[in-house]
Formats: sequence, C-alpha cells, structure tokens
Amino acid sequence: MFQDETLQCEDCGKEFVFTVGEQEFYAEKGLVNKPKRCPDCRKVRRQKSRRKLYDAICSECGAQTKVPFKPIEGKEIYCKECFHKRQEA
Repeated sequence: MFQDETLQCEDCGKEFVFTVGEQEFYAEKGLVNKPKRCPDCRKVRRQKSRRKLYDAICSECGAQTKVPFKPIEGKEIYCKECFHKRQEA
C-alpha cells in the first residue's frame, strides 16, 4: 500500500525520505498532508517555537513553578495545580 517516497524540504531544499513507517503513522493519526520539512528543519522549527519559561513562586501554595510570562511584582502567580483549582471553583 505505502512505498518510501522522496520529498523536498521547503525550508532547506534538501531531499528526504518519507518512509513507509512514517506514512503508516500519519495515516493512523488521520494526517492527510505529507511533511513539508526534512527532520532537521522540523527539529529546528520546534525548538524556535518553544516559549521561554520564567521561574516564579506560587501565590497560593508557595511552590516553585515556571510560567510562560515574565512575572510582575505584586501580581499573583499560580502553579498549574492551584491555577486549575481556581478555575474549577
């Protein structure tokens, strides 16, 4: 059903192989589009899109946590658990 397929990366222009195993994985997950980037460019793109995390202390329980924004003094910050508890209440 599937065969290895050679594709060209839209970022770097290098050819890469879209293997039978990868195609089966895409089909299993319901993905219909072929990858546009080679594995190296995909890795670089994922790393660029990661947010910087800042150290903070939860205003509720005092636990060390990381948040995706720069903490502002005087503004309350919550760890994931306390944030979810407040959302449920």
